[in-house]
Amino acid sequence: MGESSDSVSIDIDMVPLGGKECVVKTSRGSVSVFVCGDQEKPALITYPDVALNYSFCFQGLFFGPDAASLLLHNFCIYHIDASGHELGADEIYSDFPLLNVDDLAEQVAEVLDFFGLEKVLCLGVTAGAYILTLFAMKYQERVLGLILVSPICKAPSWTEWLYNKVLMNLLYFYGMCGVLKECLLQRYFSKEFRSGEHGAESDIIQACRRVLDQGQSLNVMHFLQAINERHDLTKGLKELQCKTLIFVGESSPFHTESLHMSATMGSKNCGLVEVQACGSLVTEEYPLAMLIPIESFLMGFGYCKQPNFPSSSSNGSNPTSPLNHSCIAPELLSPESLGIKLKPIKTRADINI
Repeated sequence: MGESSDSVSIDIDMVPLGGKECVVKTSRGSVSVFVCGDQEKPALITYPDVALNYSFCFQGLFFGPDAASLLLHNFCIYHIDASGHELGADEIYSDFPLLNVDDLAEQVAEVLDFFGLEKVLCLGVTAGAYILTLFAMKYQERVLGLILVSPICKAPSWTEWLYNKVLMNLLYFYGMCGVLKECLLQRYFSKEFRSGEHGAESDIIQACRRVLDQGQSLNVMHFLQAINERHDLTKGLKELQCKTLIFVGESSPFHTESLHMSATMGSKNCGLVEVQACGSLVTEEYPLAMLIPIESFLMGFGYCKQPNFPSSSSNGSNPTSPLNHSCIAPELLSPESLGIKLKPIKTRADINI
């Protein structure tokens, strides 16, 4: 375990939904952490993808009643944003040392030290999934389990490296321009979801555009640069012992890499859920597809839903929801597989809006 840092909280603001936003000063710069729930409960930490913050990346998953009865009932949520990605963030000073992926993983450790968290469950999306996986490798004794959404684990290919270089140049010279936003939307969502019904953009796509507009371009560039210089985690994955659940959209540009990660970790410790007709950001595009697998995964650790909690699945309002057991492979729900061996499955999320 790494040594405890001298982290101090320099700003705390009460925010809606019963949470508080803390700015934690670490040895590698300040990090914004939104804390939601009873801090006496076990901890679940989250980390979003490039250019996003917790308020958009995870709201589709956490704000539904089914998720509240499962996640908020059992955990205190610590939403960690990459440096300079929080709402209302200022531009990071140009003379501040650029952070690499190892620095970002160490930041996570210092955040845990500040809040006095010994062992946590981790939930990350793509770039955030990489940071939390790297953190789990460095501090295996502090990670109870990993829930990863469209994760990456290899060093970038030449194609990805060059593509990200183009995005960084756009960010540096033009800011969050229209072309860049379209590139990021392609990273997050499937083509069908971006197009919407009758060619009209959904509320989620419009909300994502607003989040991107509000971001600090140079801060996003710094995070993307760190991810573009990441190293291969494949060797370390074979030694990672914590239980892991991977979600990936079949239309995600990181689909192949997520499958590689699952195969490398092996079915003993890692379960795989492929969501059809979905991009990388499963938490926003089809969050209902995540609930049954997460519930099954958490039951292996002794967590369960809050009883008698009203939910969309119980009132019959969404009969085609992926929460229906018929959408999930029966073996995933068997006692032998709960938290022990989650077999690769596919679930189609046909949601009528």
